[in-house]
Amino acid sequence: MAEMFSIGNEIISGTQDVFSTMLMVDLESEAVIENKKCAIQSNLTSMIGLGGGIRGLLAIHCPASVAKAITGAFLGMDVDELNDDVKDAIGEIANMVAGNLKVSYAKIGINVELAIPTSIVGESFYVSGIADAKRIIVPLKMADAIFWVELMYVVNA
Repeated sequence: MAEMFSIGNEIISGTQDVFSTMLMVDLESEAVIENKKCAIQSNLTSMIGLGGGIRGLLAIHCPASVAKAITGAFLGMDVDELNDDVKDAIGEIANMVAGNLKVSYAKIGINVELAIPTSIVGESFYVSGIADAKRIIVPLKMADAIFWVELMYVVNA
């Protein structure tokens, strides 16, 4: 992989692009966390499986308040509960962020295929994946609330 290519920066710019274009919301990024555990407060996680040149998953982890705020901005309405609209909206955001990452990888000659989004609603769960996977977590701030974009992946030889 090219040295100039920073997956963390690609995730940040791709997510900021989705939020500014689709939700008219500016995001601030915090320090990228690579290959370390991170406390993630999530009530809703949407994941997209990745295949092709890399395999793994991209996940968006949101506290309930952030998931409802994102959905409200996306749909242009007030959202009071973690319902199907919220699961669908966060899944679509995950799909768009993964699509931007796919474009980033294509620029360095790696083809990435995307699966259908899967959403999990709950209080206490841990996402584990492929042995020896690299893990990148990007904390992002929307107003005063934080959500996380996580990429777990292995580059196929």
